[in-house]
Amino acid sequence: MPEASLSSPLPEGSIIGILGGGQLGRMTAIAAAELGYRCHVYAPEGDAPACDVAAFSTRADYDDGAALAGFAAAVDTVTSEFENVPAEAMEAIALNAPVSPGAAALRTAQHRIAEKTLARSLGIATPDFAPVNRASDITAPLNGMAHGAILKTCRLGYDGKGQASISTAAEAEAAFDGLKSDDCILEERIDFQAEASFLIARSADGRIAHFPATINAHKGGILSTSVAPADAETLPPPLLRAGQDAVEALARHLELVGVLAMESFITGSGLVFNEIAPRPHNSFHWTIEGAETSQFAQLVRAITGLPLGSTGAMGRWQMDNILGEDMDRLDAAMGEAGAFIHRYGKAAARPGRKMAHITRQISD
Repeated sequence: MPEASLSSPLPEGSIIGILGGGQLGRMTAIAAAELGYRCHVYAPEGDAPACDVAAFSTRADYDDGAALAGFAAAVDTVTSEFENVPAEAMEAIALNAPVSPGAAALRTAQHRIAEKTLARSLGIATPDFAPVNRASDITAPLNGMAHGAILKTCRLGYDGKGQASISTAAEAEAAFDGLKSDDCILEERIDFQAEASFLIARSADGRIAHFPATINAHKGGILSTSVAPADAETLPPPLLRAGQDAVEALARHLELVGVLAMESFITGSGLVFNEIAPRPHNSFHWTIEGAETSQFAQLVRAITGLPLGSTGAMGRWQMDNILGEDMDRLDAAMGEAGAFIHRYGKAAARPGRKMAHITRQISD
């Protein structure tokens, strides 16, 4: 079957399959239950908090053909909670169940060169970049990058992992060897004022809904705080429209059903594309309390054929990530009026691991 295409909404009680057992799957399953659906989570990992809130679960590897076939036969539609599910697994499931996002969208989002090449083809500004398969590939493009560069693995880099900063050619070999991959990308370092993220929902019939844009701050390469809606001083209306047009063009090109997030840098000359994710995004967790329809409910609506909900913000909100080293902040917020706490149900708190988030309304 192709990517999800529904002539009528799935009836109440239908089963949504979710590939991946992390916090995004967990919050999607909670939203699905509120809309009358049950979820079946497929995850290879033992610590899979999404399974705790799902009606059914399968623990198996993504290359287990029999398990994938059984999973597909047991559900009515399938989505993924993260973009690094093997595209081959999604293709296998698509033989027996509607899927969204499809394998083509996953392949694009899984590879940094593929996503930036697509963005450029649609007229979206990106950093200068070059493919790197060996350390000697770095020197020539680096010479043309005025602000230095970031060397990244093309696959699997997340939350600051799989990358190294390079300012001079002398640093190239050590940086390349440290990444332990021969499939890399050299990206020009961007002198940016802030990072903005954009989120769009798209239904099977092509209808779209934009969420208010979010302004993000990071620590150690990991998202720390998101504030939304973005203020007009940081993200002026022309840049807001440009970002929304860009993420819409990407969603339409990918024929995506579900939600698509795009991270962009705000610079003195406009927006510069960073990356996409065809799934709910950390920077839009504020929508659970702060938007008329959360990103998770909107994903469920899109893949089940329900009408897309209103995405209006109900005030201005701040979301703070709680990492393994921040658990004291979580404890302190438990008695705080107006603090909405979302624990992810993970068994072990480790430094850099996302354990929870806290959302607060900061203005009407």
